[in-house]
Amino acid sequence: MLDANLKTQLRAYLQKLALPIELRASLDDSPKSRELESLLRELSELSNLIEVRRVDDDVRRPSFAIARVGSDVSVRFAGIPLGHEFTSLVLALLQVGGHPPRISPEQVQQIAALDGDFQFETYYSLSCQNCPDVVQALNTISVLNPRVRHVAIDGALNQAEVERRQVMAVPTVYLNGEVFGQGRMSLEQVLAKLDTGAAARAAEQLRHKGVFDVLVVGGGPAGASAAIYAARKGITTGLVAERFGGQVLDTMGIENFISVPHTEGPKLVGALEQHVRGYEVDIMNLQRAQALRSREGLVEVDLASGATLKARTVVLSTGARWRQMNVPGEDQYRNKGVAYCPHCDGPLFKGKRVAVIGGGNSGVEAAIDLAGIVSQVTLIEFDGQLRADEVLQRKLRSLPNVRVITSAQTTEVRGDGGKVTGLLYRDRNGGALHALELDGIFVQIGLLPNTEWLRGSVELSTRGEIVVDERCQTSLSGVFAAGDATTVPYKQIVIAMGEGSKAALSAFDHLIRHSAPSELAAAA
Repeated sequence: MLDANLKTQLRAYLQKLALPIELRASLDDSPKSRELESLLRELSELSNLIEVRRVDDDVRRPSFAIARVGSDVSVRFAGIPLGHEFTSLVLALLQVGGHPPRISPEQVQQIAALDGDFQFETYYSLSCQNCPDVVQALNTISVLNPRVRHVAIDGALNQAEVERRQVMAVPTVYLNGEVFGQGRMSLEQVLAKLDTGAAARAAEQLRHKGVFDVLVVGGGPAGASAAIYAARKGITTGLVAERFGGQVLDTMGIENFISVPHTEGPKLVGALEQHVRGYEVDIMNLQRAQALRSREGLVEVDLASGATLKARTVVLSTGARWRQMNVPGEDQYRNKGVAYCPHCDGPLFKGKRVAVIGGGNSGVEAAIDLAGIVSQVTLIEFDGQLRADEVLQRKLRSLPNVRVITSAQTTEVRGDGGKVTGLLYRDRNGGALHALELDGIFVQIGLLPNTEWLRGSVELSTRGEIVVDERCQTSLSGVFAAGDATTVPYKQIVIAMGEGSKAALSAFDHLIRHSAPSELAAAA
């Protein structure tokens, strides 16, 4: 299964193993079990500290546990962790084998101090770029705390279980049999949910922060660029974000980032964070901003945790989120058939009927991807024609299991109380209502800026975007903005990065000309 180059790389990684481990397999006579057994045998051949043993002690087959010999440390995969989960497999091998995880000493202590017995189950798909963060976080916790157990379950290989639990979005995490969370979660976020005192401790620490020269609000491409450019000027720089990486974390393939022919959102975010951490930037993650004001020559940002941060200048880069249809049934059936990430959740709808709402590039790309998984895709576009690039439309038209309906307005999501069963749409030409029987609905109708908290503080456009000039200055002196949350056209990663850099340079210029600290005034 593993090619020669990959085996060479793995052999080098597995030299970091410090303790013997066993791969304890539960198999049956299926082709997938034979495939897993082959993978485990190949792994064992790469290190003399790895042994394979068939135990057949788990009801999910194929599955296997990675167990530290002579201890109760283990993690389990119910499936074949290739694709996006291959990194999760490698990290699990290393960590169970005694190689320390790359987390802070404070996080190690926080994990060790968790009080209780925790049994986690995570449903993932191999095409989900959000799932590995959750799987790896829970694996790390289970390795460091023996009272925590975790099994990562491939939804596509455990279809009956997925149907029984009505799992329609990945990652979905269960804790002791109850839903713990859905969607991407970092180790920080998981610990914050488990350790109920963590938020209060973090808020207390934030209250004692000094005044920043530049405070960046938002951790996407624009925010990361702004933080780097500000820090390079030698001024005190902070970055506060609800989720470092923002919308890019949910982006699958990126093929228009100049000089990089192809990358993926999580990989790009990892590089951005590493770059930011290479400078003296105070990163405050998992913090949501909720108010902005100017007071006594400083800009203050109130956080949902109760803390307030102060700065001489602020760069707003809060980004955007998926726009919703805002029709009856959408909220009720979110993650129960209504989805927003075809790459993540598409495999859960294998062989079923789905609709894609939206005829732009995102919608057409989603329909193309889903057509290879599901039985039938119906693409519904409000306009009289599709708005996607012609090359994508040609590909769409070539697919036999795709139907396109234009001039159609979705009016209701229908379900049986537990999951989606269909939708209603109105023909915008004749006005007639039509019903579609469906198992899933993927919403791809653009982005909504994360700016509600700024109303009354800075000028916003009719679309809710922050109004900026050519220097990224907002209507409030000392406050700048960049990225998808602003009126700058064309919401692209490369544009957001450029605007973030420009905003930081404008903030630095503002400091020199207005309220700069003494060292900046001397430099000027």
